[in-house]
Amino acid sequence: MCCAIPNTEDSDGVAREAERCGATVVRGSETDVLGRFKVAADAIGATIIMRVTSDCPLSDPDINARVLDLLAAEGADYACNNMPPAWPHGLDCEAFTRSALDRAAQQSNDCYEREHVTPWLRTQPGVKRAALPGPGGETEFMRWTLDFPEDMEFFRTVFTHLPAGPAIAGYDAVMAVIAKHPEITAINAHMGDRGRTTISRA
Repeated sequence: MCCAIPNTEDSDGVAREAERCGATVVRGSETDVLGRFKVAADAIGATIIMRVTSDCPLSDPDINARVLDLLAAEGADYACNNMPPAWPHGLDCEAFTRSALDRAAQQSNDCYEREHVTPWLRTQPGVKRAALPGPGGETEFMRWTLDFPEDMEFFRTVFTHLPAGPAIAGYDAVMAVIAKHPEITAINAHMGDRGRTTISRA
């Protein structure tokens, strides 16, 4: 695992904790996150890159694995589970080949693309893409990501109902909690889809 952390002073604590947990840590530009991913891939010799973000504490390893399997099965350059969005916001994950990352890092000069890492891969002609279908329905409107105080309250409430680790609670376990306590989703529902990637071209 590699944590690509901004080279800002206020991120030093995150870097120390990542190192304590045994992760490889690289530092780079706060705004050129695509460049940071390239540095990270170089540092560990990655051939396949999976992108998950640190504001999504319910990221599901099984769903992530399915996206990785899809990338390989389709011989794709890029695979994800949010084109179009069909899982709760906070389960988004992306996987791409090293060659695709190198092309994006070399050819993208757009500030938005470089800050958000994958827009170039999601829209560029000639990039072979694959998308993992989701359950859709009401789940795609659920907010499982951490940006606002309401999100923190949501997570604190959810985790009081989940079994203690070390196993990571997946999508099914969280949905079981919500089925028993549907009022939990109202805690941060009014925050909507803020922060979600909206580029959906296949």
